[in-house]
Amino acid sequence: MSGFDEGLKAHLQTGVTTTCRCWVLTRRDGEVMGFTDHDLPLMFDGVTFRADTGLSALALQQTTGLSVDNTEALGALSDVAIRETDIEAGRYDGAEVQSWLVNWQNVEERQLQFRGLIGELRRQGGAFEAELRGLTDVLNQPYGKVYQKPCGAVLGDEGCGFDLETPGYFLVRAVERVEDRRAFRFDALDGYAPEWFQYGVLRILSGAAEGLSGLIKRDRVDADGRLVELWHPLRAEILAGDLLRLDTGCDKRGETCRKKFNNYLNFQGFPDIPGDDWSVTDPTRAGRLDGRSRRR
Repeated sequence: MSGFDEGLKAHLQTGVTTTCRCWVLTRRDGEVMGFTDHDLPLMFDGVTFRADTGLSALALQQTTGLSVDNTEALGALSDVAIRETDIEAGRYDGAEVQSWLVNWQNVEERQLQFRGLIGELRRQGGAFEAELRGLTDVLNQPYGKVYQKPCGAVLGDEGCGFDLETPGYFLVRAVERVEDRRAFRFDALDGYAPEWFQYGVLRILSGAAEGLSGLIKRDRVDADGRLVELWHPLRAEILAGDLLRLDTGCDKRGETCRKKFNNYLNFQGFPDIPGDDWSVTDPTRAGRLDGRSRRR
């Protein structure tokens, strides 16, 4: 039991224990929530662990090596704890979870048993079931640089280096009209050319959908004014008057990086890579067979 809390270890060795489980859930928007399966609230590390949530956990599966630890948490939906509308809006997607074994008579005797992220989250019949995945799950994601003509960076990230707070590259304003939670219509967006926000991000800053965002599929002018359309609907109600922010988009082309953002020194693509047709060209059909480069 290397690294195990000595106080809790001694308590468990008595044979008569007073332990319970506590969970800390940290959403991506910074909201921190505490839950326990004890019958009274507990507090430690500045977090209050609520006992009125009906939350419980299944067996924790842990392995050595790089295998993914996993478990599941079950609970009843409650307006004062985990709300169905927040699950539907995706506010718990990718949230960080920590699970503790705690002596409820002395919360200083506790052991962190699990730390990971919420994976699949299912809800039905007034309850939810959340799959919890260990930290090694991220090692299943592909990493590395892809050699391709388009830029491999995300606009504004460390590789790109462009400052999205640069004036003229974002716009904050109120929602005027919205259709199906994905098509936002404005009378005009003065100072911003059509397609300026295409491939960018729309973020909701107030209202029921505050904190949600979506990728912009289309930004154009039609007979009804300016249309900014998302690839997928946002998963919460949006009303006229709610504040939103539009961040400009990038189509990953070198020309766009140079002319729109003046950021070509940080371009992460390889525009001079020959295409497949060039690489498989039959050398006997070439007009020059002197061994020199064809790309002159």
